[in-house]
Amino acid sequence: MTSYISHPLIKKNSIESRLYQQVLAGDVLKKGNTMVVAPTALGKTIVAILVAADRLHKVKNSKVLILAPSKPLAIQHEDSFKEFLMLPCSSITGAVKTDERVKRWEESRIISATPQTVESDLLNGRYDLSDVSLIVFDECHHGVGAYSYVYLASRYVQESNYNLILGLTASPGSDKAKIKEVCENLYIQNIVVKTEQDSDVRPYFNPVEIDWVRVKMSSELEKIKKYVDKALKVRLKALKNMGIIRTVSVGKVDILKARGRVQGEIARSVNPDKELFQAISILSAVINIQHSQELIETQGIQTFNKYISRLRKKKTKAAKSLMWDDNFGRAVKMAREAERHGWEHPKLREVTNILKKELGSDDGQTKLQSTRFKDKDEKSSKIIVFTQYRDTLEMIHQKLEKEGIKSAKFFGQASKDGEKGLTQKQQKAIIKSFRMGEYDVLLSTSVAEEGIDIPAVDLVILYEPVPSEVRMIQRRGRTGRKRTGRVKVLITNGTRDEAYYWSSVRKEEHMKYQLIDPKVLEELNASAVERMEDQKRIKVLDRPKVEENKPVVYADSREGNSKVIRHLTEMEIDVKVRPMAVGDYQVSDDVVIERKTAKDFVDSIIDKRLFKQARELSEEFKRPLLILEGDDIYNGMLNPNAVRGTLASIAIDFGISIIPTRNSQDTAAMIKRIAVREQNGEKTHIQIRTDKKPVSLWEQQLFIVESLPNIGPVNAKNLLQHFGSVEKVITASETELQEVEGIGKKTAKNIRKVVESKYLYFEKEIKEKKLL
Repeated sequence: MTSYISHPLIKKNSIESRLYQQVLAGDVLKKGNTMVVAPTALGKTIVAILVAADRLHKVKNSKVLILAPSKPLAIQHEDSFKEFLMLPCSSITGAVKTDERVKRWEESRIISATPQTVESDLLNGRYDLSDVSLIVFDECHHGVGAYSYVYLASRYVQESNYNLILGLTASPGSDKAKIKEVCENLYIQNIVVKTEQDSDVRPYFNPVEIDWVRVKMSSELEKIKKYVDKALKVRLKALKNMGIIRTVSVGKVDILKARGRVQGEIARSVNPDKELFQAISILSAVINIQHSQELIETQGIQTFNKYISRLRKKKTKAAKSLMWDDNFGRAVKMAREAERHGWEHPKLREVTNILKKELGSDDGQTKLQSTRFKDKDEKSSKIIVFTQYRDTLEMIHQKLEKEGIKSAKFFGQASKDGEKGLTQKQQKAIIKSFRMGEYDVLLSTSVAEEGIDIPAVDLVILYEPVPSEVRMIQRRGRTGRKRTGRVKVLITNGTRDEAYYWSSVRKEEHMKYQLIDPKVLEELNASAVERMEDQKRIKVLDRPKVEENKPVVYADSREGNSKVIRHLTEMEIDVKVRPMAVGDYQVSDDVVIERKTAKDFVDSIIDKRLFKQARELSEEFKRPLLILEGDDIYNGMLNPNAVRGTLASIAIDFGISIIPTRNSQDTAAMIKRIAVREQNGEKTHIQIRTDKKPVSLWEQQLFIVESLPNIGPVNAKNLLQHFGSVEKVITASETELQEVEGIGKKTAKNIRKVVESKYLYFEKEIKEKKLL
């Protein structure tokens, strides 16, 4: 007879009584901040619900915050807590308007949210964490680097009067340093590991059978790959002769390191050798070829061809050199022919055959099961196929549709190569349809790896192994929830698939060792406890109780979740986030600060944003500043002299002081120092510029001329001074244009081409309308 948990806040007969879940919850409540590591489907969410019920019952009028890395997962947790607990529960995500988020926070005792949204609300002062008695970090292995979990844990420890942190994960990773970082960042004092082998877990755990399905690469693919290999070999030999690499036996990581070394050499040189830029171009081509090899070996013809079509559109020397390469060009031609003849990667045929067999077939035609729409008992076979690339996802989808197998594509919200991502609403609708049996197969990228609730999946097919033990565990965890699960992993013999498989196996074994080794656990726990005590001392001793006359810094709303804003709030700065027309930070009526990372600085030179922004800064404020963050300003494809010339122009032509900083924390410290200096300890009203000054006629003229190819502010000014009007600039001949200082033959030719060329997009629109 089934027994159920009895608790004043838990709905009657809703949670089955499982001893191991109660013990886990008890450990968290007794030992403090805890990371629970357990396989998917062991009920980690139930453990969180049990801990939450106890905290909400004992700490009167407190709240529980559940954080999840994605919107669907946050909403899924909201549904789970609503199902089992008798208290107001709601979700907060970026899709909810700010006023509604504040209302939900105030009216709910249980809030499920995405961390970026909560971080944004905290930085904007919409609410605080003082009355939160428990924070649950789901998929807590994300708590590294600059991820929002790190900031929220630190803020919670300092603000809350009743600290308790619970981290949940199936896979914290194999790297000891990363596990330690997660524990330190989330103040974890205790790690509890549960495995399917534990005696108290085994009765509730459905085993997962893993079948490694090996396929042999077809002769057509072998021929294509042979020419790609030749193109790679030529470039690797060139790099070896240049002294960039020591051997031609190198992988992707080696090439990336080599590129970093060359970029560093360019950055350190006053006048870099042209050979270094040539090396960068060759290294970029090698990266493209290595990716092409992977697609041919592990994905298929269509995926490779789509990649090539995107490569053709790139204007870089590396991409052009590949298109002109005889060997690579021959491989591209053969791949087009292969697709025209319908030749496929053996994996595509294999996955189709597996699905036919699983779903039942009659003379090659798929026979849909009669129980497909029976959602209550869920006896119909549910299958997920995981693949790494959207192009492969589309290829499999088309193949299954031809075979009469109904499949749904499930991928992320980001748009890629013209294809719009799925909205949260669309994702939910697809999962619901799949659960109801409207589709036989769910085809998914990595978006369904973590947490998405797809119950009773009988079979998971991995189109390729992934070298990450975390992702392999997450994918595998999609099955075996209601009954014995099965996983089939497709591997192409003698390819990267083999290496990725063994890599994930070794990492998973190493992860288990790290988590069960008492010495490792003791070391991790001691480190976390020490940091927790440091934060408590900060909270008690260093944090001022009176918050009068704090320096005020206005931050542009586009800075959003910037790490600079995080650090400013930690430095006791009153940060007010507002939409600003010019600049990123304002500390007085006269001083505005534009912050650029080294990469953004270089990118803004290339796309011509920088000079436009510099002009606006100098026109709107008496003392504009540019903070240049990072020490790798020359580590790019742009010639260092171009960077130096830009810096000189910013300082001399626009009168903008340039301040270098090392990182976001250093930037925050510098902004604080400037604010303290400007405000001098006084509470000063600062007029924020939400609108730019009206644009004058001469500014509009400069803007039009600057839009011409290779024309910056200096050349635009020279052209207008020489010809006297925009009209005369536009109508000038190549010869006349070359009379102007700074305008060469190539620039003059490009200007005439833009001015004289027919508007082709209009023809494209006409053709499309005719087709419709």
